Amino acid sequence: MLVLGIETSCDETGVAIYDTEQGIRAHCLYSQIELHAPYGGVVPELASRDHIRKLLPLVDQTLAEAGIVGAQLDAVAYTAGPGLIGAVLVGGTVATGLAMAWGIPAIPVHHMEAHLLAPMLEDQSPGFPFVALLVSGGHTLLVDVAAPGDYTLIGESLDDAAGEAFDKTAKLLSLPYPGGPALAALAEQSSIDKFNLPRPMLKKPGLDFSFSGLKTAVMLKVRELESAGALDESTKADLANSFQCAVVETLVAKSIRALKHTGYKTLVVAGGVGANKKLRADLSAELAKRSCRVFYPRPEYCTDNGAMVAFAGAQRIGSGQPAAAGVVANARWALDQLPVI
Repeated sequence: MLVLGIETSCDETGVAIYDTEQGIRAHCLYSQIELHAPYGGVVPELASRDHIRKLLPLVDQTLAEAGIVGAQLDAVAYTAGPGLIGAVLVGGTVATGLAMAWGIPAIPVHHMEAHLLAPMLEDQSPGFPFVALLVSGGHTLLVDVAAPGDYTLIGESLDDAAGEAFDKTAKLLSLPYPGGPALAALAEQSSIDKFNLPRPMLKKPGLDFSFSGLKTAVMLKVRELESAGALDESTKADLANSFQCAVVETLVAKSIRALKHTGYKTLVVAGGVGANKKLRADLSAELAKRSCRVFYPRPEYCTDNGAMVAFAGAQRIGSGQPAAAGVVANARWALDQLPVI
């Protein structure tokens, strides 16, 4: 079965073709970083318009790279949410139109389910059940994954997502857009946790997160250092590293707590922040001590992409999920509302 996957939930236009026998046949991605950089963040209307310009040419490119034509496809899968509603509507409308033209079903896919299943694209993939840590610019979630489609939310951020906190802290340090990767790169220039910033909610029971207070702590420290004329590049690197250490330690500790809570021995990490080198290193080290395993998608499948959408769509089709009657688009969409695959 050949499935075309379309991803347009935010500022990446992703298209891919997944073959249930051969895996990913083609994978194309266009990033809007240069478009949004002057504004220091994603401008929703500009994102939607750029998806309109780029999506169909990217579909043509992906089909050409896979060596097939649209009539050979068995289905089109698209991100139906959560995400920027205008951007989601672009992908959903194009996907539904293509599916109608080719006489095949259009399958709406939950953005976070696609991230959660992305490690299944790797040769070494996890078995069920497992705990999923989904960390991105818009979400920080801990999910009990009993089986495909059987998801129970056991922890979430009460305010800023981890990726959002990275981006906002990067702005405080006057780093270029996109802020999260820039802050992580700056943190690599420091080897000490000099400022010992707070580890949010670690002393409280439960599995929820909160990162707004940590961001505020950085803001106050930046003001203090600026007033003293002491915020040089070396100090910025130390502050970036201290922030990253605080976030990573919190994510690691809560993930271990979630594994204890469920009794599972497997953790899946996905989403844009899942590409963070320190998070991967620390999680791998700590889980190895506990005879647990951790799985990640390759970095190119951590950020938004069409490959994960195509794969998730294929799983939904394989379970007998019918095509959508029309375009499905959700700015918000609870992961645990999905039907079991």
